[in-house]
Amino acid sequence: MALSVGSTAPEFTTVDDEGNSVSLSDFRGKTVVLYFYPKDDTPGCTKQAQSFRDNFAEYQEQEMVVLGVSQDDRASHQKFKEKYGLPFQLLVDSDGAITQAYDVDGGGYAKRVTYIIDGNGTIAQVDSNVNTSTHATDVLASIG
Repeated sequence: MALSVGSTAPEFTTVDDEGNSVSLSDFRGKTVVLYFYPKDDTPGCTKQAQSFRDNFAEYQEQEMVVLGVSQDDRASHQKFKEKYGLPFQLLVDSDGAITQAYDVDGGGYAKRVTYIIDGNGTIAQVDSNVNTSTHATDVLASIG
């Protein structure tokens, strides 16, 4: 069961696809779209990532941060990001700590759940019924 709206988003620190240290607190004051997905370069996950890629300019216009999280390693994230021209950070969660903290552990992979976290670090929305093809526009519509 995913975390509930109104609760404080669990803090985390990890590395992204480029090896940079990333913490949730780095984005205080901005809306964060933290989306969990099962595996790099699989059909549904690719559609979902492409949906965010294709709508990324709208997220930037609204000063929103998009972060993808899976249990794949950094090398896998790098290949996935490069292959599809993804303009946002992919976060490494090889040990599953972030996946577990956000209660989306599917047993060795992250369930497909998206959290919208407000600028104060509070969970504003939870989407566990994701249409991979339209997810980025669905999120924008729910926020707008």
